[in-house]
Amino acid sequence: MNLNDTTADVGGNLGEVRRRIAAACARCGRDPREVRLLAVSKTYSAAAVRAAAECGQRLFGENRVQEAAMKIPQCPSSLEWHLIGHLQSNKAATAARLFDWVHSVDSAKLLRMLEGHAAALGKRLNVLLEVNVSGEISKSGAPPEAVPELLGMASDLRNVEIRGLMTVPPIAEDPEEARPHFRRLRELRDAWAAEWGVPLEELSMGMTHDMEVAVEEGATFVRVGTGIFGARVYPGQGTP
Repeated sequence: MNLNDTTADVGGNLGEVRRRIAAACARCGRDPREVRLLAVSKTYSAAAVRAAAECGQRLFGENRVQEAAMKIPQCPSSLEWHLIGHLQSNKAATAARLFDWVHSVDSAKLLRMLEGHAAALGKRLNVLLEVNVSGEISKSGAPPEAVPELLGMASDLRNVEIRGLMTVPPIAEDPEEARPHFRRLRELRDAWAAEWGVPLEELSMGMTHDMEVAVEEGATFVRVGTGIFGARVYPGQGTP
């Protein structure tokens, strides 16, 4: 597949995803401009990112710092990069340098490290606190009871700004099964924002199969990969 073919496919997919978001917004009375589409480019090539950028997409998400470090320099400098995968503390310095947003902050230690690295870089870093709403042991994220400690640090941060919350619900075939988890994150956001005086205007939730439900429950970022770029092929998997 050449780049022109890639651009055509990605362009059509982006249009369909945007239509789905707009339809979900219409159903719940929201302005589609309130919902930002994050194209999740993990495992996809820099060429695929460039194709999406040619179609007007500007926000991209990566799961792994190492993969992003190789890909970002091959992409237009005007793009905005979001880290959405679990961040290990030994990758915090690189993450602070590469990304504009980190969606997966789940500890006071990580907040302090990102603050220090962002200060050294002379930049302001946007972060979201990842909340393990479902309580799944296999999921990353802070348990809800640990989040107030992190919010209490907000006033002491100078180079990191806590902008909102992120969650990943349990995997389920029926998108409606994600709704209680999305709704719970929104309810927690509302309560914490009122208690701590931190706006927390952003909610990062929803992926290709459940983005409509997430939008209906208040998502401001939806994270869409396969819906834009097609099925992923992992190393050793072969072409489907």
